[in-house]
Formats: sequence, structure tokens, C-alpha cells
Amino acid sequence: MSNEKWTTANIPDLTGKVIIVTGGNSGLGYESVKAFAEKGAEVILTSRSMEKGEAAKKTIGVVKGKIVVMQLDLMDFASVKSFAADFSKKYNQLDVLLNNAGIMTTPYFLTKDGLEAQNGTNHFGHFALTGQLFGLIKKTPNSRIVNVSSMAHKQGKMDFENLLFQNGKGYSPIKSYGRSKLANLLFTYELQRKSDSAGIDCIAVAAHPGVSNTNLARFLEDKLIFKILKPLMMPFMQSQEMGALPQIRASVDPRVKGGEFYGPDGFSGMKGFPVVVQSNTASHNPEDAKKLWKVSEKITGISFL
Repeated sequence: MSNEKWTTANIPDLTGKVIIVTGGNSGLGYESVKAFAEKGAEVILTSRSMEKGEAAKKTIGVVKGKIVVMQLDLMDFASVKSFAADFSKKYNQLDVLLNNAGIMTTPYFLTKDGLEAQNGTNHFGHFALTGQLFGLIKKTPNSRIVNVSSMAHKQGKMDFENLLFQNGKGYSPIKSYGRSKLANLLFTYELQRKSDSAGIDCIAVAAHPGVSNTNLARFLEDKLIFKILKPLMMPFMQSQEMGALPQIRASVDPRVKGGEFYGPDGFSGMKGFPVVVQSNTASHNPEDAKKLWKVSEKITGISFL
């Protein structure tokens, strides 16, 4: 398995599968929607902007499966609730929930619910979404939830005294982003433990794209250091098509096991083909995972498992 160069050619037939991809209008999400739909799945492409979502669908063009665009703003719990309710009325199964959407290294600002935006979007929005769709997920045989993390989880530190950088205290764009990506992994592993304990036929898996050339770094682009370093980084970066492979594999490879973490197999995990990789020790801290789960329930008002 470790020597295999896994690509979209390895994706099995997905006819009859229903897959949600958050943030499916661009970057890694766009590539994931395209790959799943081309293999026959009915893919719900979620986007904050219906216009951008429909434009992405049009660009992908004719597929074997089907692409349905639905509006979802992970920075707004009311939007998450509305989406989950709407989806649950229209569908009686959910084979894969790919929690892909995210923002990276932004200036300090708040979501509509008053949460620091990077953690509010990358973790709490997806926690709320997963919780409200979990009833449908657990009714679907062999379902899976895939959370997209990052190598930046290694810079993340949980601070439950100031988890959301209240009033900007202690905030830096990379510190917040690292914490949100560590939270993605703590959530994934705790979700797997809880599903196992409850005997639920659903696996939780994580993935990271290495260093991929997407629009996620748009908040860095005007900074002088980024302009200097980007040309030097280009040999270590990969296309968004390659960057999407770990999350695509985590979503559909029949051999994937719960609690695994997929990333590129190249130098320092920056680029390459998707394989099982290891996250850091902090991401496997069960006490932090339990604390984060309880805080997430409190902040989102959503309890499940």
C-alpha cells in the first residue's frame, strides 16, 4: 500500500453514493467534487455563494453522476442548521461528509455568532454540521466523515482558557490556523472513538494536502515575505489536483480504516501521492479531545454521540 501511487484512476464506481463537499466551489473542494461526480456519485457542492457554486458546476461540465449546488455558510450556525434541515428533507442517505472548507491565516475577525473566525469556520462550523447530519450518517451503511487538516497542526496548541482568542488576546494568524487544524484532528480521533463505543457503522478519517497551490493563501499574498518566499517554495508545492488526492482517497478508498490520516508521501509530506501518515502527539491527546468535544457542544448547542 505504501508503494502504491494512488490517483483518481483508483476511485471505485460511486454510482448510488451521496457525498457532501463543503467549500466545493474552488481549490481542493472543487477537485474533490469533480472526481466524485465523474465516478457516478451525486455530489452536493456547498458554497457560501450560490453564484460561485453554480459557476464551478458549469466549469466541471458533464459528469457520469450529478452535482447539486447548495448554499452553506460555516461562519453562521443558522445557515448550518438551515442547510442540514434542507438536505435531510431531500435525502435519506449520506455516504460521505467531506469537511473540506476552510480559511487560512486571516486577520482577526469574528463569525456571525461571535467566534474567532478561523476556529469558528474550520472546526466549530464543521462540528455543528457533522452533528446535525449525524442521524442520517449513522443510518447509512459504511458511511464516513473526512476532516481536512494541515501540516500546520504541528504548530497548533490548545489553550482552553483562551480557546477563541477573546477580543484578539494572543491572536496571530498562524497560531489560530494551527489551533484550528489541530482541532480538526482531535475531533476526528474522538469521533472515531465515540463511534466505536456506540457500535456505529461509520468511520472518521483525516487528510492533509501537503503544500498545494490553491487560493487558500490569499490573505498572505500581499505580504512582502510571501512574495519573496513563494518563488523559492514553488519546487516544493504541488497542484491542487495532487493536493486533493489525500482527501479524495480518505473519502472513497475501500481500504481506508477509521482514525487514519492521509497525506502526500514525498519529502516532509509537502507533495506526492496519498498514503497513511502520522499526526503529532498533541493530536492524540484524549483529554484535550474530550475537552474540545464538550466545549464544541456548548458553543454550537449541538450534542451527538
